[in-house]
Order: sequence, then C-alpha cells, then structure tokens
Amino acid sequence: MYVPRYSTCRRACFIFVINHGVSGMTIASGAIIQSLLESFAAAEVHEFPFRHWLLTRCIPEPAVDEILELPFPPPALNGVSGKRELHNATRKYFDRENQAKFPIVASVAQALQDPRVTGAVERHFGIRLGGAYLRIEYAQDTDGFWLEPHTDLGVKLFTFLIYLSRDPSHADLGTDLYDSEKRHVGRSPFASNSAMIFVPSDNTYHGFEPRKINGVRKSLIVNYVTDEWRAREQLSFPDQPIVSMAEAA
Repeated sequence: MYVPRYSTCRRACFIFVINHGVSGMTIASGAIIQSLLESFAAAEVHEFPFRHWLLTRCIPEPAVDEILELPFPPPALNGVSGKRELHNATRKYFDRENQAKFPIVASVAQALQDPRVTGAVERHFGIRLGGAYLRIEYAQDTDGFWLEPHTDLGVKLFTFLIYLSRDPSHADLGTDLYDSEKRHVGRSPFASNSAMIFVPSDNTYHGFEPRKINGVRKSLIVNYVTDEWRAREQLSFPDQPIVSMAEAA
C-alpha cells in the first residue's frame, strides 16, 4: 500500500494575545500565518494516484490545543454515513457566529483569509483564488463514519485537510486515496498537525474506508470555494472574496 512519508520542519510560535476583546488568551493570527507559510514551503509533493502535497506543523501547537478544546459535540451518525451532507444539520464551521464566540476560530479564519497565506497558496499549489471564499469545517468523526470516493471537483477550488486529534490509535485514520477507477490505492498518514492538500480535478478521488475509530477523529477541512457556493452561512467571510495575487499586482 502506498503510504507517503513526511519530512520534518521545526518552529516555535508561542505568541499569545487577547483577540477581539474576548476574555482569555488565544494564539495570534500572525503566528498561525507564519506557521502556514513555513509549512507550505516545506510541503512534499506526490504524484500518485493524483498530485497532492503532505505537510507537517501546519499551525502552532497551542492553536491545536485550543481547537481540540472547542465545545462542539460530534454529530450523531445514527447508523447513517457515506456523505458528510447527510448530517448537515449538526456540522460545525468557522463561520461568523463561531468566530464571535471563540477567539481561536477567529484567529484561524483570519489567517487563512490573509493575503500572505492566499498568495502563498497560489504560488505553491498553482491555483488562482481571485473571487473565491473561505470555508472551514470542523470535522469530528466517530465510529461508523465512512466516506465514499469523491473528487471535490466543482465549486471547491482547493482542499486542505488538517488532521488534529492526538489519539495514537488514529495513526491509520488518514484520508483514503483512489485511482481514476475508484480503486483504493493508498492512504495519507494521520498525525496531529499534519495535512494533505490537493487541487480538485476529475481524478482526485479520496474518501474514508470503513474502519474502527476510537474516540473522535478531529480535523479541519479547509476549502476555497467559488461564488456559486450556495450555503453562504458556512463561509468564514461571506462578503469578502479573496483577491488574487494577479489581480492585486
């Protein structure tokens, strides 16, 4: 089975601030931006079964701590899985409401909206984001969860899967990869604060094969989506489209 390896990169980003006047200390968006830029620069590219990148140390560890402590209950599957949209009513996003409630949610959203980060996405991963919108889902997967192979092609321009949970038993809970015939050919590694990135196309089949999940498999699903995205309430900044580097030049 194809199991790509990660390179290592080290950094220390332990900068804390009061964010948006909400009491309590949280990691600054500037520290998250710096971590993202360094992680993008060190990303490993793989061509099989489709072009994707593997990353480590995506955000500062204190930010991971805060995200893992968010008081969002995992959705109840009730024996139903295969597509995330089957549980739309209980999905959680880094939307405007949750940014107002939780400083870490606001910091992460601000970092991923920042032109330094979106510009780096365009440079490193060869995509134009002009007119796109940021969508961040906080995924919490429990036993019984699975996803059928799909490509993300359509209104999703960019997919960035940041793995978060630290349970050692989750090491085999990475994203499953498929060839153009939807045959299972591999799996990304799952380690806290690591990630997989790809630019959706007609062959970027990925999913999650049914297998045992102890506790809660937590991750962030970061997408930049087109203006055709209908569920505007899911977006981090529904009235602020991304400005492409080319447009800003």
